[in-house]
Amino acid sequence: MEERIQVYCQRAPINNAQFSIVIPSWNNLPYLQNCIQSIRKNSHFAHQIIVHINEGKDGTLAWVEQEKDIDYTFSKKNIGVCYALNAARTLVQTKYFLYLNDDMYLCPGWDTALMQEIQSIGHEMFFLSSTVIEPKASSICVIEKNYGTDIQSFDEKALLENYEHFEKADWAGATWPPNIVPTSLWDVVGGYSIEFSPGLYSDPDFSMKLWQAGVRYFKGVSKSRAYHFGSKSVKRVKSNKGYHQFINKWGFTSSILTKHILQRGAVFTGYLPEYKMSVLQSLKQGFKKWVASFQTPHL
Repeated sequence: MEERIQVYCQRAPINNAQFSIVIPSWNNLPYLQNCIQSIRKNSHFAHQIIVHINEGKDGTLAWVEQEKDIDYTFSKKNIGVCYALNAARTLVQTKYFLYLNDDMYLCPGWDTALMQEIQSIGHEMFFLSSTVIEPKASSICVIEKNYGTDIQSFDEKALLENYEHFEKADWAGATWPPNIVPTSLWDVVGGYSIEFSPGLYSDPDFSMKLWQAGVRYFKGVSKSRAYHFGSKSVKRVKSNKGYHQFINKWGFTSSILTKHILQRGAVFTGYLPEYKMSVLQSLKQGFKKWVASFQTPHL
């Protein structure tokens, strides 16, 4: 299919690149430019930047083509986040795959905090998230402070003066971007599951695949911080029935994963314990799966 054809553009290798930062983008050029500016301005280490350009009709493709430090993949139509991330994976040159939304701004120290955490873990079975600051918190993992709801109102100066002063403990249950995983582990679990295209519930699905592969170290790193304007692309796309797809695939709701298995948002205390549902929970989840089976095809 024409919309599935990608152009792959690999530039010269970046010397000493530590992370491969993968950014799916869909006609969101001002936010993408702001995002990449933050990488260039606020990173301590050198990193590979890879953008997947969906359509690029707003000038994104032309702009990325002239930025020689950005590798990219391209699709003529919007193929969604799952295909986009998997396409971008073909260009990854480093040991670590970092997924970043194009409407995010990385704060100083974001990468040193992640690197220190990675080095302290000492193995490759982990999943880490940065801690996000949002105008209106979308979860208990988020710091709520308003530095602008769009590019026009973004107060970068005030953000840079204050971002590191907000108290927040390291938290359990890394799921959403900015997140980082060893590239080898990304490959073992098969990246993002395309049956969730264009992408709703693909994040918890990826975490569940990591859990099934034996990962028990899921951590939100407090000192690694990013500002998030808030789902500038998601609001424009027709979503898949991710809630029901997740139940059909795994046999329980994503809230069982996030609240009980990953303990998302709780203060981080170390490796997560094994989890077994109670009889009552199993019965409730079985009923929910039965209901979900009428909403989406079995996977």
